[in-house]
Amino acid sequence: MEILKRIVPVVLLAMHTGTMSGQIMPWENRTEADENPFAIAKGEKTGKLILENVVNGSLIQTRGSGAIQWMKDGNHYSRLEPSADGKGQDVVRYRASDNRREVIVSAERFVDPESGRRVPVREVAWSEDNGKVLVFTNTRKVWRYHTRGDYWVLDMKTGDFRRLGDGFPEASLMFAKFSPSGDRVAYVSGNNIYVEDVASGNVVQLTGDGNSEIVNGTFDWVYEEEFGIRDGFRWSPSGDYIAYWQSDTKGTGWFDIINNVDSIYPTFNHFPYPKAGSMNSAVKVGYVPASGGTTVWIDIPGDSRENYIPRMDFIPGEDVLFIQQMNRQQNQNKVWTARIGESKPENIFTDSDSAWVETNDNVMWLDGNMWFTWESERNGWRHLYRVSRDGKKVEAVTKGEFDYVSPVGADFKKGVAYFIASPDNYTQRYLYSASLFGNGEVRRLSPMEQSGQHRYNMSPNGRWAVHTFSNAGTPPLIDMVSFPRHRKVRDIETNSEAKGQYEALGLNPKEFVKVKSGELELDAWMIKPKDFDPSKKYPVIVEVYGEPASSTVQDVWGGGDLWNQYMSNLGYIVVSIDNRGANVPRGREWRKCIYGEVGTFASEDQARGITDLASRYPFIDSDRIGITGWSGGGSQTLNSMFRYPEVFSTGIAIAFVADQKTYDTIYQERYMNTPQLNPEGYRKGSPITYADGLEGNLLLIHGTGDDNVHYQNCEMLINELVRHGKVFSLMSYPMRTHSINERDGTTLHLRKTMAKYWLDNLPAGGR
Repeated sequence: MEILKRIVPVVLLAMHTGTMSGQIMPWENRTEADENPFAIAKGEKTGKLILENVVNGSLIQTRGSGAIQWMKDGNHYSRLEPSADGKGQDVVRYRASDNRREVIVSAERFVDPESGRRVPVREVAWSEDNGKVLVFTNTRKVWRYHTRGDYWVLDMKTGDFRRLGDGFPEASLMFAKFSPSGDRVAYVSGNNIYVEDVASGNVVQLTGDGNSEIVNGTFDWVYEEEFGIRDGFRWSPSGDYIAYWQSDTKGTGWFDIINNVDSIYPTFNHFPYPKAGSMNSAVKVGYVPASGGTTVWIDIPGDSRENYIPRMDFIPGEDVLFIQQMNRQQNQNKVWTARIGESKPENIFTDSDSAWVETNDNVMWLDGNMWFTWESERNGWRHLYRVSRDGKKVEAVTKGEFDYVSPVGADFKKGVAYFIASPDNYTQRYLYSASLFGNGEVRRLSPMEQSGQHRYNMSPNGRWAVHTFSNAGTPPLIDMVSFPRHRKVRDIETNSEAKGQYEALGLNPKEFVKVKSGELELDAWMIKPKDFDPSKKYPVIVEVYGEPASSTVQDVWGGGDLWNQYMSNLGYIVVSIDNRGANVPRGREWRKCIYGEVGTFASEDQARGITDLASRYPFIDSDRIGITGWSGGGSQTLNSMFRYPEVFSTGIAIAFVADQKTYDTIYQERYMNTPQLNPEGYRKGSPITYADGLEGNLLLIHGTGDDNVHYQNCEMLINELVRHGKVFSLMSYPMRTHSINERDGTTLHLRKTMAKYWLDNLPAGGR
C-alpha cells in the first residue's frame, strides 16, 4: 500500500449521541463559542483551536522553495513564478552562488498562436541543448497523479510555440519526452507510443496493439501504486530506439466500482486489479526503432505473470538496457543487461533476502560505467555498495550498525556520495557523506545544532543543494548550501511568520518518549491538552499506522499537527507508537521480523506500548483508551480493537483492509507471500478473523469509490460483525477515493464526525 497514513478524521452515525450521566465535560468554564466545539470563531480568542480554521489551513501558513529544477550545468536552478502582470507564469533561473535572478522564458511566450490566449503551464522540461522547452498543460488525473494532458513545444530561437499531437483527442498525451537531440518528442496516447518530429509535426506510431487490455508505455493500476512507476518508456542515448514496457492484463481479475450518485442509473469503473494470490498481468520489455518498425522483445527467463520488471533504463551513454526483475515473492532481484540489436539478456547480479528485497531506484554508474551502486540489507543493515559491471565484486561504500536511509546525490569528480541516515535517533534524519571508492567510513554533514529532519535537493554536480530543516515544533527553514563543506550561502525561506503563528497558539509541543513492548523499546510521541493538569487522568487517542510502508513517529514539521492538537485541546492525550515492522532505520531485523505475519506484531506492540505508557504516567486513564488509523492504520485499529478489547475501548477505522486476501498482489505478497503458501499468516493478520472479539465502540469509515482499498472490505467486515451480533457505527462516503477528500465539504465533514464520535463515546477531559 502506498497506504498513506493520514491523520484524517472520520465518521458519523454514533450509536450514543447524548452525554451519559456523570461524564466529565471536555471543556470547562465554557464561553459562548465553547458551547459548540465546531463553532466558527473570530480568530482563536477562546484559546481553543476552531475546527474550520484547522481544516482550511488559515492558522499557520508556511512557504516552501517552490518546485525547483536544477539546470544541466549544476550551478543554476529554475522554477515557475507568477508573471508581473499576473496572467501567467514565467520560467525563472537563479544562480546558486549569489541568487542572481533572470527570467529566461516569460509568460508572454506561451501564447496559442491561433486563439491568442496564454497557455497555462503546469510543468516544463528542457531539451538537452536547452534550445527547446516542453510545456505540460490542461492536465487530467489518472488514478493518483496528473499524468495525462496536452503538450506544447517552444523553440527558444524562433519563438515558435505549437501543440503536439494535432488530431489527437484533447488532453490525451502522456509522458512526453525530448529525444537526446531535441528534434523529436515521444509520448503515449491510448496505450500506444508515438514519436513526433518537432519541426514538421509528422507523427510515427510505434505500437498499434494498445487497447483496454494491452498497455504500452505505461502501466496498470498495481504497478503504479506499488512500484511507483507510471512512465513506461525510455529513449536510448543514441536517440535511435525507444525501450518500453508492455502489460497484458488479459486474465487478470477486473474490479468494478459502482457510481450511484452522479446519474439516476449507476455507472461502473471497470479496471484490472490483481488481488493477493490471483493472476498478475503479463509484463515484458522490448525496444523498437524510433523511426518505426518491429519491436524486439527481451527474452528474460521466467513466467511473465510470476515475475515483475519494476525498473528498466539505459546505461548512461550506451544503448544497453539495465533491467531489474523480481520474482513474485519479491525476495530476489535479478539484474539483467540487454544490448540493442540483441534479444538475449545477461544476468550480471542477483540480490536476495529470506523476507523481501526492494527495487533500486537511484543506481549510479561509476568509473566509465565499470561499476554501479546498489542498496542492500545483505549484512543486516541497509547500506550502499558498489558492484562491478560483471557482478563479481560487491564492495561496501557505507559501513556500520546504522541504515542508509536514502540517497541525496554525488560529486563524481570528487568521488563522494551524499545520503540520509540517522544512527542515533530513529525519528530524525541527517546528511552524511562517504567516498564512492573508500573504506566505508561515513561523515555527518548536517549542522549539529539543528536537531530534527533534514532534506536536500542537490545539484547534479554535487556542489550545491537546497537544504530544508524542520522538526515537530519548527516550520521549514530553507537555505542554499555549498559542498563539500555544507556551508550556508544564504536563506531562501525562514518561515518566521509561520513560526510566530504557531507559537501564538500556545500549544503544548509534541513530546517524544520511549515505551516498552515486553523487553523491546519503541519510539512514541504524545500531545497533551493546552490546559493539562498532571494531577488528573485523561483519555488517550492512539494514532496508528503499523504497516511496513511508513511510520508515524517522526520529528519533522507536520503543519503544527493541528488536527491532533485540536483533539488534544478537547480534553485528550494524543499518542502515536511505531511498532515492529514500521519503516524506520532500525536495521533489517526490526523491519522484517514481521514477514508473513503483518498485523499481529503491530497490534501486540500497540497494546503493550500504550499499557506501558499508562503504567509510567499516572495522568493516563487506562479505562479511556481509543485508537484510530487510516488505510493500514485502519487495519491495525481493527486488529487492536478485536484482539485487545481490554485495552482499547473505542476505535475509528478508516479505509481499512479487513481481509488481506482482498488487497493487491505486489504489496500484500511482498510482506506475506501468497495466500496459497501462507494461509495461516493471512488468517492471523486479517482483522476479519477476530471480528467476534469486538466489545467497545467502533466506527467504520470508507469511501465507496476507493480504487485502492475497496469498499468491499467494509462490506465483508460488516457482514461478519452482524453475524456475531456486534453493534457498531458506519459512515460511508459515496464515490470518495482512498483519500476521502473529493467533493464539496468532505474534509470538514470527516473532521467533525470524527471529533463527535470521540466526544460521544470516549468521554473527554481530566478527572
